[in-house]
Amino acid sequence: MTDVFLECQEINELLETQNEAQARNKLIKLLDHHEKENIPYSELLNHLIRKAGLYPYLQPESARWDDQFVYEAFKVDTGRGDIKTLHREQSHVLKRIIEGQSVAISAPTSFGKSFIIDSFIALKSPKTIVIIVPTIALMDETRRRLYKKFSDKYKIITTTEAVLSENNIFIFPQERALHYVDKIEAIDLLIVDEFYKASISLEKSNKDRSLSLIRAIMKLGEKAAQRYFLAPNIKEIENNAFTQGMDFVEMLDFNTVFLEKHDLYTEIGKDIEKKKSALLEILRRDVCKTLIYAGTYVDIDRVATLIQSNYPAKQNALLENCAKWLEEHYDANWGLAQLIRRGTGVHNGRLHRALSQIQVHLFEEENGLDNIVSTSSIIEGVNTSAENVIVWRNKNGSSKLTDFSYKNIIGRGGRMFRHFIGRIYILEAPPTEENTKLDIPFPDNILMEVDETKLKTVLSEEQIKKIILHRQEMKQLIGSTFEKLLKENAFQTTDIELIKKIATDIKTDPDKWNGLSFLNSDDPAQWDRLLYAAMGFQAGDWDIEYRKFVAFVKALSRNWSESIPELLDDLAEQDIDIEKFFTLEKNVSYKLSALMSDISVLHRAILGSSVDISPFISKLSHAFLPSVVFQLEEYGLPRMISKKLHEHKVINFLDRDLTVHTAIETLNKNKVSILEASYLDEFDRYIMEYFYDGITLSSVKQSLKSV
Repeated sequence: MTDVFLECQEINELLETQNEAQARNKLIKLLDHHEKENIPYSELLNHLIRKAGLYPYLQPESARWDDQFVYEAFKVDTGRGDIKTLHREQSHVLKRIIEGQSVAISAPTSFGKSFIIDSFIALKSPKTIVIIVPTIALMDETRRRLYKKFSDKYKIITTTEAVLSENNIFIFPQERALHYVDKIEAIDLLIVDEFYKASISLEKSNKDRSLSLIRAIMKLGEKAAQRYFLAPNIKEIENNAFTQGMDFVEMLDFNTVFLEKHDLYTEIGKDIEKKKSALLEILRRDVCKTLIYAGTYVDIDRVATLIQSNYPAKQNALLENCAKWLEEHYDANWGLAQLIRRGTGVHNGRLHRALSQIQVHLFEEENGLDNIVSTSSIIEGVNTSAENVIVWRNKNGSSKLTDFSYKNIIGRGGRMFRHFIGRIYILEAPPTEENTKLDIPFPDNILMEVDETKLKTVLSEEQIKKIILHRQEMKQLIGSTFEKLLKENAFQTTDIELIKKIATDIKTDPDKWNGLSFLNSDDPAQWDRLLYAAMGFQAGDWDIEYRKFVAFVKALSRNWSESIPELLDDLAEQDIDIEKFFTLEKNVSYKLSALMSDISVLHRAILGSSVDISPFISKLSHAFLPSVVFQLEEYGLPRMISKKLHEHKVINFLDRDLTVHTAIETLNKNKVSILEASYLDEFDRYIMEYFYDGITLSSVKQSLKSV
């Protein structure tokens, strides 16, 4: 039995001797005990909470007047009258940003960094905010939060080519941010979430994305009055060109939850049967929200098979409706449907965006999914957390898990006001602990876009020589328009050598690119030769042999007119199943569309061609769906439901003048009739309600007198 007074005495002694981190851990465990035993907080406990800086945890009704005063004094409006009490370190960072400082902050996952952004917008009413996030999923999560609070005063922009308003909040991944470099005149605050991803040494498997982020930081940073960069688990930042003039604030010891680690790997060793038994035992014993980090796609399948073999389907109408919906709209034999019937979902980078969002939403529901099995996408794609985190593998794809990524994963355990304690079960030996020092060297790959006179203090002599040589080579190939193309951010790739390879090919063998306009044909049979030619520039990057990828692109051209099950029937002879479908569709909308865009730019510049294949490139980038349908999937609305709305004349998605913003206006106007429509089934309506939650302005409005 816990002796509360004795625990309080020990916590106070730790605070008095400046052992704050240890004191907070003991305090958080004591708060967990109070919650589980339904014990009201005493004046003493409230006072210790205040001394530890955890002001949001105060219970003012049982606190002394001075502790009540602190609880009220640290309240801020986080948007539309949503009043929150910040903890001490949140308030410290907010104060610095309000005063105009640029700050790079490293803090635990549970720190509550988003409240600082929301409070800044509510308090300062800036005209232009740019938020760069690492993934589409995190973009939508951020958009949902800010839309509810600020869409009456700001245009929330997440897509390319949107018409700007007087006040704008831009939220997008780094690649999309580059589309607005020439359209945004000034930025009040540039926010980069997970800015460690600019480090190629930390993101070895995503080098291209690191380069894109560096480009975005470099170009948008020049227009920003202030910068606010966020990351977990960074102890130090080396001098670099991208965080110059910023104060680095490291708060890794300021945790708001306690991570209770269970090193089960010491008993398991390399015995796979013991490992399986340990996983099943945890799931049977602790029926609560659990994230299972599998690390690889193969291990996701192993864990999924283990759960399917040992758990019967739950008697849960919501999950049954979800499973049937997946079988109808994706694949009647898809294992994910059977897994969901057993209360477990899957999160990875392959799935359609709306599918991942729906599963995370079900995971947040009390009566929804109990578990999510994931690759690293769960740590970089969403801000969800769980009471339990199970580390099944110490891998991240084909690479060993780094200590940095490992800390990110276990940091998903626990959440303020929901789980004081996050239980971490480690089934494979973790990486060696280390303090991560962030380095962001100036990469050679983006030298073609650099003004060496402006950055001569951070560039080496060798890099300056490379810039001059590269420009000479490109001017010989392209001519004087090369500089203009760079200023317009015309190139999609960050790979200097790829641009040079394409330019050389077009210059030396122009006949190879005769008939480029055939790509605009509605007859996919006209596309083969040119697709093969384009794919050759990035051999090995398509996750399937050329012949099958070309067949897939041609089949995908019917993505709006046919259902996914119908397309899969057509693609069966190419050995393309639902999982491969997701991978290849992403390759079309990202890799192939970007490659064809660069080919088109260089073709016009080198040959003086008037051929414009932008219609074909646009189709690729939207996976041959109407552009607004593709964009609405980022908002959580699957294409199948959009097609029903189109067929019942709610919205004409083939209207060339339709934008995502006008579509949302129409959907909001017709909300009641859509939710009552007979052509939507029960799970369609569940999805629509979730979708509407993300496009509706919050009605929250509280008195600000206490602030």
